Amino acid sequence: MELVSDPVYGEVDLTASAEELTRLASAVADGEGLLNSTSSPGSNALAGIEVREAPGPGVRIRLDAPRQILVISGDPVARAILADNLHGMAIAEDGGHLHIDYFPEHPYLAEGSLPLVVNSPHGGMPTR
Repeated sequence: MELVSDPVYGEVDLTASAEELTRLASAVADGEGLLNSTSSPGSNALAGIEVREAPGPGVRIRLDAPRQILVISGDPVARAILADNLHGMAIAEDGGHLHIDYFPEHPYLAEGSLPLVVNSPHGGMPTR
């Protein structure tokens, strides 16, 4: 799994295998977990993702800058929706990516969440 923080656009880019996305989806659904990523010294790569339970409403995605960890926290209902979206990307058979960006009245993200782009394990744009 690779996590890269883009300081210009303020979003995090996630590239992972189907197995890694499935593990992340499970951790999000369970409300706990720590997944490591590959990183290169001197890059904008993050060390991993930590998932935590937190009171809602919604899921909050934030950067723990001192640890260089992406933190996903939130209530069970909102986490379940995000977990389903992550699992859907893991099992999709064509390429593409998923933008997880907050907007007013978002169905599961809390205001202040960092934008996250989840890339398909099959890369690129959808083939269908």
